[in-house]
Amino acid sequence: MSKTPAPSRPRSPKAPKTAAAKRKAGKRVKAPPRMSPEAVEEMFRRFSDAMPEPKTELEYHNPYTLLVAVVLSAQATDKGVNKATRGLFAMADTPQAMLDLGEDRVRDAIKTIGLFRNKAKNVIALSRTLVDEHDGQVPRDRAQLEALPGVGRKTANVVLNVAFGEPTMAVDTHIFRVGNRTGLAPGKTPLDVEMGLLAAIPQPYLQHAHHWLILHGRYTCLARSPKCGVCPVADLCLYPDKTAT
Repeated sequence: MSKTPAPSRPRSPKAPKTAAAKRKAGKRVKAPPRMSPEAVEEMFRRFSDAMPEPKTELEYHNPYTLLVAVVLSAQATDKGVNKATRGLFAMADTPQAMLDLGEDRVRDAIKTIGLFRNKAKNVIALSRTLVDEHDGQVPRDRAQLEALPGVGRKTANVVLNVAFGEPTMAVDTHIFRVGNRTGLAPGKTPLDVEMGLLAAIPQPYLQHAHHWLILHGRYTCLARSPKCGVCPVADLCLYPDKTAT
């Protein structure tokens, strides 16, 4: 008597290969779509018409207080930073005054901000460096800024742009998202997006581009539920999953 063959097990579907896996296998990976130069020009023309002089939402009095505010803004909201720095800057708005205030009082003033202990150490350390090496002045030089405690490329770009009018591009999470989602400057790292934006944005718009993009990402091109229905550049954006609202 012949045996009935056992039923074969259904094969589980293969997971789609990632871009990295495709590259490893020698297969071409389709490049993300990019906005045309004409679309980029139109995008920033609209931003400029709607807000000719965009400003940072961080409150500051001078280049030094801007530098401190940006250092404190890491993993914190501008609103939360402003709430803390109003009292702090009323007590100290120069590097020497901050040193005179001391780390304990700085820490107490900013304790409502995340990572406040480490940030207080950095504020005192960068203030000491400014006094000792820069005559108490904030340098207008990227390398010198990035050499300060707690200061990275993004912070240096903000200070160079806002305090000194340099056409730099500080890429935070909002700008990274907008650059990739819209097709304006797709990139895998913040530096990729920064270089892509500097190459794509027409020179007349570079001065304010950082602020237009960060405000667009903060209030319109949201991470989870982008407001495509009210977006002023929705017709130019290459995002395939636009929302109706």
